[in-house]
Amino acid sequence: MTQTAPLPPSSIAYLGPVGTYGEQASRRLAALAAAPEAELLPQISIRNVVLSLLAGGCGAAVVPVENSVEGGVSTCLDVLWESSIGQQDPLWIERSLVLPIRHALLSEGELPAISEVLSHPQALGQCSLWLQEHLPAALQLPTSSTAEAARLVKGSRFRAAIASVPAGREHGLPVRAYPINDQPGNCTRFLLLRRGSALVGSGDSSCGDCTSLAFSLRGNVPGGLMQALQVFASRQLNMSRIESRPSKRELGEYVFFVDLETAGQGPLLTEALGALAPLCEHLACFGSYPITDDTVELCS
Repeated sequence: MTQTAPLPPSSIAYLGPVGTYGEQASRRLAALAAAPEAELLPQISIRNVVLSLLAGGCGAAVVPVENSVEGGVSTCLDVLWESSIGQQDPLWIERSLVLPIRHALLSEGELPAISEVLSHPQALGQCSLWLQEHLPAALQLPTSSTAEAARLVKGSRFRAAIASVPAGREHGLPVRAYPINDQPGNCTRFLLLRRGSALVGSGDSSCGDCTSLAFSLRGNVPGGLMQALQVFASRQLNMSRIESRPSKRELGEYVFFVDLETAGQGPLLTEALGALAPLCEHLACFGSYPITDDTVELCS
């Protein structure tokens, strides 16, 4: 049994305002989902993006899930887990996009005059070495998004924003340095989320490139996590990612997020999920989906 392809979304929520990398990812994912004309709805936070989808305010949502430098986006992981508990129509992942991230320093002031640098915490972390070398005395101020940082520094000659070049154009800000991310291969993986039940295994060999799961164990016992992971290893299902987040219920209790490489592995995936379920207090399956890597063309 395979999942019926959903209708293309008519609207997509993303972390705004206009000019964020989330907007770039949303336009690209909309095209991949055969919805290039979808209305893009900017939200003030990642949590608001997901809440808009859960409330029926949009047809899909785009959220960042991990960065190659700063790691997992904790807010995204937390809301995915929360949405899997007690929701009649939980979230599932339709597809994923790996987007190259190239940060610019934007300001109406010259570099020697800059005393404050604003950006999203992830962007500040991704440019920490550059900032230490070129603006070591500048105060680093977190904002809700890179594009919001660009909006906030408009009109100031002592403030600068770390954001994209398109965000600079949107707000009429000169580019003082580009690119300034510490790692040339900096990239972020975005997810296109929908509502409904995801079928993550199938009776034939068809399966998406990646399958995303999250689970909590029945108890904190020696070897408990190893036993769970052995379910994948014994079936030669490779984990491309594993990350833990606190359950928020008590100290020392965790939720584990796992991505599996599952292209053509439908029967093995179905078998693994059946073996994993009895070991878990709660098991959430977010779906099997294709991954589009836009960094490949950039590096070729």
